[in-house]
Amino acid sequence: MSLTARISSSLVIDRLCDQAQDEGLAVAWLYCDYNVQHEQTVINIIGAFVKQLVGRSGIPKDIRDAFLAAKKVGGRRPLLADLMRMLRIAIASLPQVFVCIDALDECLPKDLPQLLESLRDIVRESPGMRIFLTGRPHVGEVIDRYFTKAAAIPISPNEDDIRNYVKMRLDRDEVPEAMDNGLRGEIVRIVVDKMSNMYVGVSGPSMMYAYQRL
Repeated sequence: MSLTARISSSLVIDRLCDQAQDEGLAVAWLYCDYNVQHEQTVINIIGAFVKQLVGRSGIPKDIRDAFLAAKKVGGRRPLLADLMRMLRIAIASLPQVFVCIDALDECLPKDLPQLLESLRDIVRESPGMRIFLTGRPHVGEVIDRYFTKAAAIPISPNEDDIRNYVKMRLDRDEVPEAMDNGLRGEIVRIVVDKMSNMYVGVSGPSMMYAYQRL
């Protein structure tokens, strides 16, 4: 996954989170990481979405009951079917939900079909749910099998976008007085140069995929 694509994805997710505060939307997201891909199983990913979406105003009774019922079977962790049921309940209680997964190509290939199938099954029952994915072009064929109405957008490096993103992050620095304008400008210049060179020299193009019910 190119750094340009990761920044673009971060901008989208940040924007959705800002809207969530103003408009009552709910956002759940995950950044796939090659270094921990064996830990990012389908069960753990769906479980992460459940954790992010429940508890906004207390855990719904239906989800609490489903979790307790799963624990009664030998004290085991909830299975994928249990977590899918909890996720459906959580989404049904919210007006609109965005589920975002960044760098889908870094998910284990053997897990990818089951993950996309699980999300497709949920979105079919949830009119207010939207899916946002990013990944290298080769995952597009897999995505198309499960989301026939997905819109694909190619991501190419844009120095202005990178520069604006870096400036935004610097604006959020907890100790703004630690850098003067000269240092700030040098940081922006170096990051933009390094990321542009990395894209050209190492990374291939990436894609964004967005799905909504039509």
